[in-house]
Amino acid sequence: MRTRIRYGITAAALAGVMLAASACGGTTRGDGDDSGGSGGSGGSGEADPDAEIPGDLAISFLPKQLNNPYFTVADAGGEEAVEELGGEFKEVGPSEANASSQVSYINTLSQQGSDVIATAANDPNAVCGALNQARQAGSVVVTFDSDSDPECRDLFIKQATSEGLATTQVEMIAEQIGGEGEVAFLSATPNATNQNAWLELMKEELGTDRYSDIEVVDTVYGNDDDQKSFNEMQGLLQTHPDLAGVVSPTTVGLAAAARYLSSSDFKGEVALTGLGTPNQMREFVEDGTVEEFALWNPTDLGYLAAYAGASQAAGRITGEEGQTFEAGRLGEYEIGADGEIALGPPTVFNEDNIGDFDF
Repeated sequence: MRTRIRYGITAAALAGVMLAASACGGTTRGDGDDSGGSGGSGGSGEADPDAEIPGDLAISFLPKQLNNPYFTVADAGGEEAVEELGGEFKEVGPSEANASSQVSYINTLSQQGSDVIATAANDPNAVCGALNQARQAGSVVVTFDSDSDPECRDLFIKQATSEGLATTQVEMIAEQIGGEGEVAFLSATPNATNQNAWLELMKEELGTDRYSDIEVVDTVYGNDDDQKSFNEMQGLLQTHPDLAGVVSPTTVGLAAAARYLSSSDFKGEVALTGLGTPNQMREFVEDGTVEEFALWNPTDLGYLAAYAGASQAAGRITGEEGQTFEAGRLGEYEIGADGEIALGPPTVFNEDNIGDFDF
């Protein structure tokens, strides 16, 4: 039987009670259990590729924040996979994407007996203590979209290679501004591991001779908040009147930036691209505000995270490099170094193909 539960801020209030219970030596599902589950062992033990995935796994998704359209779609993919597996799905999370806002939810999920916790980390280190406690208690921890420190999880489902995503965004903005001019970045939070990795790689690539006529003049952060991202885009254009283009590697930031640009005097003068969902960006492509942007399929990202976690919880994999597993309709995947699994290459969306997608 599957249940879908959304927790708001009340989960934080429960966290203190849950932590107190664990500090007093309360029983966890790992105590005295020799059933051979992975228990977040991070690669210990032998894998059995033919092991049966239990039909009652509790698989919980903890996004960066609830009501973020991107994570709503990604978590729906996780729910799809959990339904196929016959497990129990939960989605919980904070209302704001702060560094430590996920900790209380991780503690609560662990105490509630989640077999798999799939989370997109707001901060790579702030969640580590809670994640490792959850692993010790028997949960398999899968990060997706944004990784924690690798020592704090079992598997990481990444959108694509960081290099591929960075190159795609650089190529898009360079083409749209004619290979010259000032560009800026509108990112998510300063501690977001995925955006920071892409920003570093994009800046490195833009620093090569191939892009010698392009200058990076600023990087600002909208904290994955629609209004703040809107304001930051406005500020960029006021601060840098000669700006030729903006790259926003975050779905919230890109949509907010496009909303500002679409009604400003800069429409058609300043190029905007980055990572976004077709449904959020459709109107801005159709009205000419945005020429093209890119993204992977977030539904598939959540779907893959659920299957990877279930496979490790069942003992089909242990997280070691080179192991393979089946992920339902997505087919076979192989685990890379440090427990990383890449979903696949990004898709570029423009007026020619955006009507073919609905997410």
